[in-house]
Amino acid sequence: MDRDTVRQIAVWVGVVATIVVNALANALPINNQATGDIANQFKGQNYWLPAGYVFAIWGLIYLGLMAYAVYQSLPSQRENPRLRLIGWPFVVSCVANIVWLLLFHYNQFVLSMVAMVVILAALIVIYLSLGIGRSAVTPGERWTVRLTFSIYLGWITVATVANAAHVLVSLGWTGGFLGSLPWLILMFLVALALAAAMAVQRRDLAYQLVLLWAFIGIAVNYSNVTGVVISAVLAAVAVGVIAVLTGGRALWQGKTYA
Repeated sequence: MDRDTVRQIAVWVGVVATIVVNALANALPINNQATGDIANQFKGQNYWLPAGYVFAIWGLIYLGLMAYAVYQSLPSQRENPRLRLIGWPFVVSCVANIVWLLLFHYNQFVLSMVAMVVILAALIVIYLSLGIGRSAVTPGERWTVRLTFSIYLGWITVATVANAAHVLVSLGWTGGFLGSLPWLILMFLVALALAAAMAVQRRDLAYQLVLLWAFIGIAVNYSNVTGVVISAVLAAVAVGVIAVLTGGRALWQGKTYA
């Protein structure tokens, strides 16, 4: 069995294992706690937490990962240099995802942050290796690989901040001299800077739309907290404008590839 075949099989194992463990996390649930219930433990203190419906994006991510697994399994893609580059980092992200679930469900929040950072780092490596926004590829690769990892990285960007906030609140930190709301606004500003960077450097509309989805979800989840609603809505409007400009710029330049 050659290296490419081993990599293709490993990708499938990673996808299936990740989906199964994520499903079991709530079906069993692991440690008698559903993932959403754990995330909501500090809802009144952690403002970087979207409403429950927002997490339905995982269904889209899983569909995308299945599509990626199928595409990279095709004989014609066995020696695709980009897929060769991302195969093993993706497997690392799958292992880290499973480890994160176990740590989070057993309330090991600090260690779960380490696992989340590994997921984020692996996805950044994948994103850069794919050359998203820098080169044209076939429609098959664009829709099954590039789009999938743009959405996945966008969501893990949001999840990493949420995880960090959860860890800090669990340790008793309440924002220090600034307080929770100013820190939330600062996080929105950082996220908007990332959205702008993706627009300028990568023309990545999908990444920005994920941030927009999350920001609206934060506003919905804290609809009774005026400061959170205002800051989340303003951030959503800003990233929405960036997304529109990104799409318009890509069309104007005739470069609509992801």
